[in-house]
Amino acid sequence: MASYGTLIFLITFLIGMKTAFTAGDSSATTTSYDFTSNQTLATTRLNTRQTPTDRKVVLGKSTVFPTTAGPAVRTTTKASRLTTAVSYNTEDLSEKNEQKPSKEDDEPPKLECPPLGLESLRVKDTQLQASSYKRRGLGPHRGRLNIQSGIEDGDIYDGGWCARHEDKNQWLQVDALVATRFTGVIIQGRNSIWSWNLVETFKVQFSNDSISWKPCMNGTEEAVFEGNQDTETPVLAVFPESTVARYIRINPQTWYKNGSICLRAEVLGCALPDPNNIYQWQAQQEGTQDKLDFRHHNYKEMRKLMKSVQEACPDIMRIYSIGKSYWGLKLYVMEISDNPGKHELGEPEFRYVAGIHGNEVLGRELLLNLMQYICQEYKRGNPRIIHLVKETRIHLLPSMNPDGYEIAYKKGSELSGWALGRFSYEGIDMNHNFADLNTVMWKAIELETDKSKLINHYFPIPEQYTSEEAFVAPETRAVISWMQTIPFVLSANFHGGELVVTYPFDMTRDWAPREHTPTADDSFFRWLATVYASTNHVMSNLDRRPCHYDDFVRHNNIINGANWHTVPGSMNDFSYLHTNCFEVTVELSCDKFPHASELPIEWENNKESLLIYMEQVHRGIKGVIRDKDTEAGIADAIIKVDDIDHHIRSAFDGDYWRLLNPGDYQVTVMAEGYFPATRSCRVEYEHYPTICDFRLTKTPKQRLRDILAKGGKIPKDLQLRLRELRMRKLRATTKTLNQRRIAQQKRARKAHR
Repeated sequence: MASYGTLIFLITFLIGMKTAFTAGDSSATTTSYDFTSNQTLATTRLNTRQTPTDRKVVLGKSTVFPTTAGPAVRTTTKASRLTTAVSYNTEDLSEKNEQKPSKEDDEPPKLECPPLGLESLRVKDTQLQASSYKRRGLGPHRGRLNIQSGIEDGDIYDGGWCARHEDKNQWLQVDALVATRFTGVIIQGRNSIWSWNLVETFKVQFSNDSISWKPCMNGTEEAVFEGNQDTETPVLAVFPESTVARYIRINPQTWYKNGSICLRAEVLGCALPDPNNIYQWQAQQEGTQDKLDFRHHNYKEMRKLMKSVQEACPDIMRIYSIGKSYWGLKLYVMEISDNPGKHELGEPEFRYVAGIHGNEVLGRELLLNLMQYICQEYKRGNPRIIHLVKETRIHLLPSMNPDGYEIAYKKGSELSGWALGRFSYEGIDMNHNFADLNTVMWKAIELETDKSKLINHYFPIPEQYTSEEAFVAPETRAVISWMQTIPFVLSANFHGGELVVTYPFDMTRDWAPREHTPTADDSFFRWLATVYASTNHVMSNLDRRPCHYDDFVRHNNIINGANWHTVPGSMNDFSYLHTNCFEVTVELSCDKFPHASELPIEWENNKESLLIYMEQVHRGIKGVIRDKDTEAGIADAIIKVDDIDHHIRSAFDGDYWRLLNPGDYQVTVMAEGYFPATRSCRVEYEHYPTICDFRLTKTPKQRLRDILAKGGKIPKDLQLRLRELRMRKLRATTKTLNQRRIAQQKRARKAHR
């Protein structure tokens, strides 16, 4: 979720310019980073970043990346993928020497009562009233904690409640609907790029009928609470004594002298049981029947939970690490498969990634819930889960930015604000930290006159990006290595702060702030986004209000990422342009860090979406590309679908998966040293792929190379074939020479005339 529209774009642009590609001076030695290993070769320091003197991309250059995990792995920059099976070692989470961040055991402040839900929108607009407001865009419905303003002041989506009058009689009122024990409030100033408005001190009053009001007391005096000193840091005010009432008012007393009375707020309170059971339906409506661990898990607790789940289902679950964060926290992945630790021929690889921004925590908890749920339902014999586990290899990365999460976690769900913990410990936004291959692609399209020479997939990573000195987070490097090691087919990454599913491209072509920028697979990406959004309980609610300033309901809760705001270096675009994997971004909730009490209902909101999205990995076509003579799988074969300008490649065993919507397709397979093969493949509407296998015949030249390499004799049929090819070439050459000779003779006759 982008903050402040234009401001975040400018920040992104500046970071992107610094991130893009850095290199040392001409006398310095540049060390390549090993993208095939799960360990960094050197610690990256912020103070060693330098500006590149040039920028170039090497196509097809053979590179050997050193690896600390074993022998060197040979790959090519053009393909940028492994041709042999590589797996990550299983992690033992009982080890005692795990490096931990300083003060890791610090716990967030304990709140006596949970928030009513102004930030999460559980409190409806009709429950908010105010003494006055400047205009609709600054009405009481905008006085919600962490609400973000539109790009411009003065629209209907401003960043807080602002009173029309500047006196001590102004108030913001919340109706809890039921008798509630109020324990405190949290306030912020107005969110705005252009204005600075905040409340410095305030009082609080309570009422049961909204007519007679009782002040919050501190002993014998009316309590006056300290407010904000800046517009973004949330300030908690705990009442000296809790008070039972239905209504609560926040009454500003002093405010920034050059500003107006403006604030955003959250109210803390415990709803009391209703003796008349009038609202019993409301309690039954929320929550879930699933017995899962609904709480926030810091790094230590996440390790414990993953370990317990793996031990409960050891036959289908395995834990491995793809690398470490800057702080040294491991990036744990839960693998779920009927044969964990191994890529099975024909079985697609799927991944979910959460926690790219450390303070957007709901995705982390949903993935921890998902692994628990799959384990429980598999043991219960749930046929849907059993089929999913047996037919799919699933990888769940709950926390890509564990350092940022720990920072936000220590502040707590209501006090971490909008941005604390978003970035890595080094200050890197990892959602903008992948190699910008979009620019590489578009620049090649502009410069190349022969369009047949253009590549449309597996774009190589520019050399400057792989440098040790490049401004790339170790977490990003680890994920790139992970992408290159495992032949993922489908993925989604989770964010927070909005309710929408975005699909590539995420970056606009000409650096416009927003512009519809589709991929060649736009129709399938729209399908993927729709599958998740239409099954999500909150997104599919047509009556829901916008989270902040974008109304995505009118877009059916999906949008092309670049048409929302441009994101250079996104995971979605990198995944599509550098690997076979299709990936979307899911913005899960208006509240980036929902209170633990809201996790059960959030699980119910997303459970079906999580499952049905994984099942989409089985749409389209799949098969194995083999050598016609030896039946061996052919790695790195190119799979081309007519009328879709984006190819994919086969994995190291020769198997492939091409995601497609229902329809008839002409599919061509090409591999070095083989004749191309084409066949028709029909994709049906059912939830299983169409099998389209290919058997390729080696070219005579390739057969000859293989025979000579083995020191064998050339078979007679191949000798005859080679002789035929030589004669054909000789005849063609002779014909060309004769045509030239005749043309010269004609020119000579004309000259004599």
